[in-house]
Amino acid sequence: MSEFSPKNSVGIWGFGPTATRFMPGGYHPEAKQEGVLEWTRKAVEGLGELLDGLEFHYPGECNEHNLEAIRRILGDVDLYCLALGLFSDPRYAHGSFINPDPAIREETVKIARDGVDLAAEVGAHFIIWPGGEGYNYPFQIDYVASWSHFIDGVGQVVEHAHSKGVTVLLEHKNSEPAMRILMRDIGMTIHVIRKIAEAGVPTDRLKINMDWQHLIMNGEPLAEYAALLASEGLLGHHHANSGWGSFDDDNMTGAMCFMETLALARELQLSGYGKGGERVGFDLFPYTEDPVEAAGQSILQWEFLWDAARRIDGPKMTEARSRRDAVACYREVYRALGLDDDYIAAIRSRKAKR
Repeated sequence: MSEFSPKNSVGIWGFGPTATRFMPGGYHPEAKQEGVLEWTRKAVEGLGELLDGLEFHYPGECNEHNLEAIRRILGDVDLYCLALGLFSDPRYAHGSFINPDPAIREETVKIARDGVDLAAEVGAHFIIWPGGEGYNYPFQIDYVASWSHFIDGVGQVVEHAHSKGVTVLLEHKNSEPAMRILMRDIGMTIHVIRKIAEAGVPTDRLKINMDWQHLIMNGEPLAEYAALLASEGLLGHHHANSGWGSFDDDNMTGAMCFMETLALARELQLSGYGKGGERVGFDLFPYTEDPVEAAGQSILQWEFLWDAARRIDGPKMTEARSRRDAVACYREVYRALGLDDDYIAAIRSRKAKR
């Protein structure tokens, strides 16, 4: 395989206060005083040559009023994604696309379309992560009506984005802030795409953004789903991170689920991911860590994993997989990580002397 690796983008929200319900002021309260322009400056200057692009939420972090100021700070770094960010506004506590008030549903579509227009202006993708589109209790919503509103609203945004040449990226999650998010797994995300297509909306620019910790929380396999989505032409972006699996930790990439992430890197290489301009974005929430250091270390650890995956012997791995030979598969994986013949000989020699 070539030495090619996908470019990256980093979510600017990781440079904010990193608030939780137990620490509402955030572990980095100074960031609230700084604001998004200073966060952008920190990211660009702190990450330097490691950084290719940044991602922002619309309209809270990047909008028509501060776009030019952000672009001046970015310099050669691009604005790769805008993400709809209404989930953090109390006005949309009962959802935006599925809100029981039709006026709010219409308002949501308008705001999302405006975000698409801004994305078109800067050549960015547009992410829809429907974190508030769900419910907290049984009996709370009309499921069929809510799903209908959701499909219709997202479909309107996708249709507008198609007319503007903007790629829309759908990102699933099972809970938080809504305790039961409607689009909670990869299967339901594909369902949304299929239903929008059935409605006659062009979906050639509608793809999926795999947030790794969101899959890990669900017990969804990173490598398998990346391979399947790529084979279907649905894999559009990644949000790289890691975690323990019970919450959306957004820890540094490769800190947990090391082997799963290595396998994911291998599948991305096999599918040629990144050669069409696709990227690996970093969605991190460094609660107690310095955000520049956490983002930089994540980028470095991902590049290490990517290079390790590239060192796996392709023909030997293919032959081992054809026999479902797990031992032979891991022999090649660990050889790529440094467990080569010389290392094995050193182990045997050490053991023999006991």
